[in-house]
Amino acid sequence: MNRHALEMRLWPVLRWVLIVGLVLITVFPFFYMVLLSFVPIEQLLQHPERLWVPFDQLTTETYAEVLRSEDDGGQGFAQFMRNSALVAVGCTVLTLLVVIPGAYAVARLRFRGRRFMGGLFLAVYLFPAIVIAIPLFVGFSRVGLGTSLVGLVLVYIALTVPVSIHMLRSYFETIPVSIDEAATLDGASRWTTLTRITVPLAMPTIMSTALFIFMIAWNELLFALLFLVTDRDTWTVSLGLTQLSNGIEVSKTVLMAGSVLLTVPVVLLYGLAERALTEGLTAGADKG
Repeated sequence: MNRHALEMRLWPVLRWVLIVGLVLITVFPFFYMVLLSFVPIEQLLQHPERLWVPFDQLTTETYAEVLRSEDDGGQGFAQFMRNSALVAVGCTVLTLLVVIPGAYAVARLRFRGRRFMGGLFLAVYLFPAIVIAIPLFVGFSRVGLGTSLVGLVLVYIALTVPVSIHMLRSYFETIPVSIDEAATLDGASRWTTLTRITVPLAMPTIMSTALFIFMIAWNELLFALLFLVTDRDTWTVSLGLTQLSNGIEVSKTVLMAGSVLLTVPVVLLYGLAERALTEGLTAGADKG
């Protein structure tokens, strides 16, 4: 058997081995986390090695305990999720309002230092977040925003604007300039061209950028720990989960339920954004 024939026989087998291996590596941790979140702590202590639990032994009481407020004997994750949602949604909307015209200006307008500014946006993002963490905390504390969700939103906007502009600018540059010129000949202003033509054409990338911003703001921990740790009422989900994991009175099943609550919104949003990407691409084609 020659080499080509050997590769043709082995490749179909190796392909499925690789696919199954990757699926197990990526899906198994999430499956185990979800499984433990529905297992009573007594069952987990008696059978910690089990990878499958009978249906009649599963319970949703763990989620009820996680979501209940601290005054009612729970962990207060419902409030943590509200705080995270306010921060993530606010950061996403405000960042897009800044980023879309900014990226359009860098991509379309001609001015001195344009290339340098485009590279600077990306270079700023390469600095470790810890480098600017302390200066931002001191600065925001002096203006009274050091322990507030508003201050955290402003920090996340500052963190996500550079890379978001870089992402959108790269896509805006792929849209032919002749489309803008044709719109100008038809009497459209720069703002009309941006909102009626460029934004619909770039909607897939805008949705991807929005998802990226939301995930950063939803999952981020360093600045949430620095800004909000002193006030439990303002904790986000990631901060609440980290703080509770250090306590010996919080069971592992409760932490697993909290981890699921931290993960599910991002997964659901990705599913919704995936459909929106297709819709945005179709809308752009119709406009063109």
